[in-house]
Amino acid sequence: MSTLTVSLPRTTTAGPAPDLLDADRKALTKKDTAADHPTWCPGCGDFSVLALYYKLIEKRKMWHEKICTVAGIGCSSRFPYFVQAHGAHFIHGRALPFATGVSLSRPDLHVFVFGGDGDAFSIGGNHFTHTARKNIKLTYVVMDNQVYGLTKKQTSPTSPLGFKSKTDVWGSTDRPINPIKQAIAAGATFVARSTATNIPHLLKTMEAAMDHDGFSFIQCLSECIEFFPGAFDAANPRKGGAFLEVPADHDATDEYAAYKLADSPGSGAFGIFYQTQRATKNANEAKLIADHRVKVEGLADWQILQKNFDRMK
Repeated sequence: MSTLTVSLPRTTTAGPAPDLLDADRKALTKKDTAADHPTWCPGCGDFSVLALYYKLIEKRKMWHEKICTVAGIGCSSRFPYFVQAHGAHFIHGRALPFATGVSLSRPDLHVFVFGGDGDAFSIGGNHFTHTARKNIKLTYVVMDNQVYGLTKKQTSPTSPLGFKSKTDVWGSTDRPINPIKQAIAAGATFVARSTATNIPHLLKTMEAAMDHDGFSFIQCLSECIEFFPGAFDAANPRKGGAFLEVPADHDATDEYAAYKLADSPGSGAFGIFYQTQRATKNANEAKLIADHRVKVEGLADWQILQKNFDRMK
């Protein structure tokens, strides 16, 4: 049975509202935001992503009460345990619906969701599609290692053809999905790819995703050193590969150009494939609420309730 784990800051301080003190508050450091010790295998790419999340929090001066980290189930989905702030380790594949509720009810927060290729594209594939099309304001970082690592090497939705695992001992014959193409087709308004081995590029991409008003998705190639070592060597210059960035003349507002670029062979290009502005679910819901409040302006709560009862007669 899956369990829900919610983590909260260790301490709270009484006094003026935090927003009134922001100008005088010191930026949080890694020491302030680091919680439990990560339990990943030595060499796992997820360490880099977590370190950059700490860095992003410090750089953007996010305070404990403004940080929200949500994840599902999997190696990378243990993020909320390692961040000293509000967060939830939710059930398998359901991180996005939970994060959607947080985002819609707390417009003052920027919600970060972390997951892996299995959690995001297999059991959580339907939620990925619908969160993208609804354009929920949040950032989804998927650490794609092309294998089920937590359960000791099974074929995942992004495993390449021929990949040998405990579920495909003779080699996978199932065509892997293309997360970038899927995100674009589903309606995501910010779609990018980076890698855990290129620290400056990943931090820059995470910042751009955070600044985007809408559903921002980052496919982050993160090597599973234990069950799929060398998976992304072709994109790592230190391993003899080449880190190919999205061409400078690529028009990120052109959906069809982005879709075509996403079909590049191998690990593909790195950078922002697609970015556009479209009304978010958050904005649409806020307008709907505001419009209905005008209709009941001046009425007491019991009168509003009575009107609803009268309408059902």
